[in-house]
Amino acid sequence: MTQPVVTRFAPSPTGFLHIGGARTALFNWLYARGRGGRFLLRIEDTDKARSTPEATAAILQGMAWLGLDHDGDVVSQSAGAARHAGVAQQLLTDGKAYKCFATQDEIASARETARAAGHSTLFRSPWRDATPDSHPDAPFAIRIKAPQGGTTVIRDQVQGDVRIGNDQLDDMILLRSDGSPVYMLAVVVDDHDMGVTHVIRGDDHLNNAARQMMIYDAMGWDVPVWAHIPLIHGPDGKKLSKRHGALGAQEYQAMGYPAAGMRNYLTRLGWSHGDDEFFTDEQARDWFDLNGIGKSPARFDLKKLENLCGQHMAITDDAALQQEAVAYLDAAGLPALNTQQGEMLAKAMYCLKDRARTFPELFEKAHFAITSRPIVADEKAAKALANVSDGILNELTPHLQNASWTRDNLEETLNAFALARGSKFGKLAGPLRAALAGRAVTPSVFDMMLVLGRDETLARLKDAAG
Repeated sequence: MTQPVVTRFAPSPTGFLHIGGARTALFNWLYARGRGGRFLLRIEDTDKARSTPEATAAILQGMAWLGLDHDGDVVSQSAGAARHAGVAQQLLTDGKAYKCFATQDEIASARETARAAGHSTLFRSPWRDATPDSHPDAPFAIRIKAPQGGTTVIRDQVQGDVRIGNDQLDDMILLRSDGSPVYMLAVVVDDHDMGVTHVIRGDDHLNNAARQMMIYDAMGWDVPVWAHIPLIHGPDGKKLSKRHGALGAQEYQAMGYPAAGMRNYLTRLGWSHGDDEFFTDEQARDWFDLNGIGKSPARFDLKKLENLCGQHMAITDDAALQQEAVAYLDAAGLPALNTQQGEMLAKAMYCLKDRARTFPELFEKAHFAITSRPIVADEKAAKALANVSDGILNELTPHLQNASWTRDNLEETLNAFALARGSKFGKLAGPLRAALAGRAVTPSVFDMMLVLGRDETLARLKDAAG
């Protein structure tokens, strides 16, 4: 029977959910969900000086926005310190680790001597083969006994086989002299205890895999499948940083990008399925595999993100899009909609979502529906109104009062009205947009009329005609 897939996302709670971390979480989520496996979340909070509850909350909120649900409870790495220390003690008992009494000054001096002689600065502890009777009554760290010859091969699903000479590996500390376990030990113990089968993470952790494999081998544990994915770069080809713009997942929510579009874009960022650019969550779960991940860093491109977001907004269910639009207002610190505005937005959604790429664009197009009289025209709209006589808007009113309020009849009525005055509807559209929305760019005049209804439409035309 094939072992069920178990993946994990293990961020450090020292800040927001970085967009690179969000993609790592997404890849792990897709791989597990597409195989009926489990996706786990572990907060690696062993660095107590830098870890904060606020950062943990930001990570959880970012994942919730992206829709990356995890299985089981969130695991705190620091809560397992006793278990981690116990593994170090077991390795010591089994003769696969040893007590090292070297002080920091002694280690620094040994490295300086090696550097001056042109040798490797990897610290080789003189205590590795010392007998217990020679041990002083002094603080000690516990170090693992690294292999002293041969090669460690990391069989990576993205990078291929990566070979590291064991002469490049030191006797890594497992337990510090104060009894606290190091991060490298905690990661391995937690991944083993949580049953993680696939470790999918950034390729900045690739060298760590060789050191972590020493612990797996010493404990006789199965080594997980490794998949080290390239980092995300900015448009200039350099590592993504603040100079390229927003870095946190929640920043993108506050900027108004829909979560489905962000999931699609991040999935495609460094992974491919043929030439497919746009795909649904269901397709992503079905298609995603480790062999589709490229070896080169991907470049973050806001235009591609916006394009995909627009396509996702267009196919999203109106009610679901409304719910996310309301959440965007909260994330951006903008005023919430009142009941009437919410009802009008829902009524107008069908004619808003096809041409909006972000929620700010959607709300700009929704202005006609969620604003109230008197309508204040912006500069372009005011110019459009100035180019038509007030009389024409007054003349139009009785025609609309008697029209059947359907799209076909409204089109017929307005076209006939323009034709009777030796013109075309196109010349009337600008002033009508200005009168109904106070904007020059809006949904179609007919859609606005249908959403607003007869009474509100006529009232706005009357206001504009003075």
